[in-house]
Amino acid sequence: MARVRKVLKVKKAGHGGTLDPLATGVLPIYLNEATKLVPFNLDGTKEYEATLKLGQETNTLDADGTVVAEVEGFSFTPEEIEETLKRFRGTIRQKPPLFSAIKKEGVPLYRKARSGEKPDLPEREAVILALELQNLSLPYVTLAVTCGRGTYIRSLAADIGRALKCGAHVTALRRLRSGRFLISQALSMEGFADLAKRGTIEERLLLLKDCVDLCVAIQVEEETARHVKEGRPVHFHDLPREHWGQLKKGQRVGLYQAPEDLLAIAEAQMDGGPGLSSEPRALRILRVFHH
Repeated sequence: MARVRKVLKVKKAGHGGTLDPLATGVLPIYLNEATKLVPFNLDGTKEYEATLKLGQETNTLDADGTVVAEVEGFSFTPEEIEETLKRFRGTIRQKPPLFSAIKKEGVPLYRKARSGEKPDLPEREAVILALELQNLSLPYVTLAVTCGRGTYIRSLAADIGRALKCGAHVTALRRLRSGRFLISQALSMEGFADLAKRGTIEERLLLLKDCVDLCVAIQVEEETARHVKEGRPVHFHDLPREHWGQLKKGQRVGLYQAPEDLLAIAEAQMDGGPGLSSEPRALRILRVFHH
């Protein structure tokens, strides 16, 4: 992020989810006011293309690590691989890699691992929405993975290797989608720097409204917009009447000053309509954007 801030000469920059050192692909970058969107996008679905090498386990679960177990003389058909993959679709349990940024007792696990520690890690729930065999060229297997937040592809690879009784580790990993952001929208760091140098990077930047999924979009009047900026509560009478019936408790709502100008993200406090109270609070403001 330091390089991004330097190249673009911006004060704030953040990213929407880390990538393993070995990995390439989609990494959403948020600038200035857009950094407020990061928490709203971390739960998005991820898509990966992962290449596994069968027959070897490493301490980092990828090709950057040291081989700790090895098996030779194995052979698998596509049908046998497919049969094993069935066990890893849906909701599964997995242990995070020892070499990861998760903190234990305030210290990242990779630091503990580098110092020789091997803390016992509890299993976590992960959701594998899709897991497909793309290519089999032993000892390499390429998989397409669609998963929910918090899934570790390295752990998935290691678990698949153990299920095949030969071990496995990741040799290549590419993120193709992160939430609403696609690989087709991505730039390499070199391409990013080149566009910034030529002064055309803004052509590739997305508007705030295009960077977050919202259930309802409401354009408010100038007075309501001022109240939002001042931190005042938003009641039903502050909103256009045609939107009252759209609101459902818990929905994420976008408030706009103009069609392209996202003012705030809010959460509906109750189902549509004022009901019995003369001034029920309709929305809880979660984030306000100052353009």
